[in-house]
Amino acid sequence: MELKELKQMVVEANKELPRRKLVKYSWGNVSAADRERGIIIIKPVGVPYENLTEENISVVTKDGKILGESWTPSVDLDIHRAIYENFPGVNAIVHTHSTYATILAQLRLPLVCFGTTHADYFAGDVPCVRELEEREILDRYEWNTGMTIVDYFKENHISPEDIPAALTPGHGPFTWGEDVWDAVHKSVVLEEISKMAVHMLCIDKNAQPLKRAVADRHYNRKHGADAAFTKDDYGHGMIQR
Repeated sequence: MELKELKQMVVEANKELPRRKLVKYSWGNVSAADRERGIIIIKPVGVPYENLTEENISVVTKDGKILGESWTPSVDLDIHRAIYENFPGVNAIVHTHSTYATILAQLRLPLVCFGTTHADYFAGDVPCVRELEEREILDRYEWNTGMTIVDYFKENHISPEDIPAALTPGHGPFTWGEDVWDAVHKSVVLEEISKMAVHMLCIDKNAQPLKRAVADRHYNRKHGADAAFTKDDYGHGMIQR
């Protein structure tokens, strides 16, 4: 893919966040990694979504160095960098403060798989990772935030392809995918199933998760070796599988 095309995709994917009501003001960002070029393209800090263009989208090296006259990248850049560096199958990341997913993050609760909508996209609960220690907050806060996600997945033997999302305590959700539209799509789904879960827990704090056999059936018919359907609406990008 030409760099110009990838920059256009990142611009449009960022603009999709307010269209999908996942952000207010500039409360989120989308990035993409071009692993062949060794670069990351990400929303610049403080620029309203409606003002994003190919000219002001930020381009940095995989080590976080700003390229050319590129605009200053999002303050969350190092969170993205930590995930890219440790999850080689991830090519795009989305971070928002969408209401219901953030409620769960602020409550330090995982998003339990309560129903088949969840199971269609995530092979189990979406975790809320550990709290940062004080020393991690004071030094390299953003990088350490990303590493709490990486460490949780590695320590619990979770595939980032099977569970392409995590909640960071007191902060909010992150999703990822093979391209920006895949990652944005996961954010839309994550927010909707978080909304369902929060309402369920308000009605019954002891609500039970979906039976494992049903959850596995739904995930595998969409993502397994004999998947019955793989095409989906990836929002503004409409990527056809």
